[in-house]
Amino acid sequence: MKVDPLQTPSLTSVDGLIGPSDAAVLVLPDDGLLRGDGVFEVIRAYSGRLFAFIEHLDRIERSAAAIGLELDRQAIETEASALLRRAGDIDCLLRIVCTRGGRRILALEPLPSYGDTISLATVTYTPTVILNGVKSLSYAANMHATRIARTAGADEALFVRPDGVVLEAPTSTLFWVSPTGSLRTTATEVGVLESITRAKLIERLEVETGAFELDDALNSSEAFLASTTREVHPVDSIDGRMIPTAPAPQTEAAARAFAEALATGLGRVPPAG
Repeated sequence: MKVDPLQTPSLTSVDGLIGPSDAAVLVLPDDGLLRGDGVFEVIRAYSGRLFAFIEHLDRIERSAAAIGLELDRQAIETEASALLRRAGDIDCLLRIVCTRGGRRILALEPLPSYGDTISLATVTYTPTVILNGVKSLSYAANMHATRIARTAGADEALFVRPDGVVLEAPTSTLFWVSPTGSLRTTATEVGVLESITRAKLIERLEVETGAFELDDALNSSEAFLASTTREVHPVDSIDGRMIPTAPAPQTEAAARAFAEALATGLGRVPPAG
């Protein structure tokens, strides 16, 4: 079915029952809602085709296993396919939520709108070690960090540990070009999420990972965020310190690398150049 790719149907599947999102029902009590006890993934659909679906399913399985949550992968796959067939050939996001109460919630969401570049403000943050690597429903700290950053006049937050080690944005990975010329990003063992977009870029680019001080990023010649929704999104400043966005050869190389990964994942011809 061909539909307007700018129009995202308001559809949600709850345990396989598809209906209007504003009529979806969650049976209570459910600690997924009451305590944020559950896991989730957000996957981008391009013309109705999910990118890196297997990798996202692998990660939600790992997240669920880490918190002792039973998860029916086959049911998620079946329900995701049914929901996308119902929606048609659209560009959108698919959110998958699995709750402690045993509910599977799959919802279509419109793509967010972003500017050409983004500004960041640092927020001191200590990773919760027990949830490292888990994409859990407990995202209140992430969302509040964004509000703190916007109050400071920036578009988004950048988490920094109390010892000054740079982490990530609330829903994105930070890459930057260090004063030495190396493209860098924080290693997952430092306390950041194992981002799928991050992994696609690391596979195709020469990237140095580790525990890096914030000053290294503040003095970068280029920086960008990478995520499912943002793809590759240039950063123009951190804490008011300007970062060049043009020319930005390594950011452009990252965008090309992601486009190649996307083309491969969707079975398209990779873009020229």
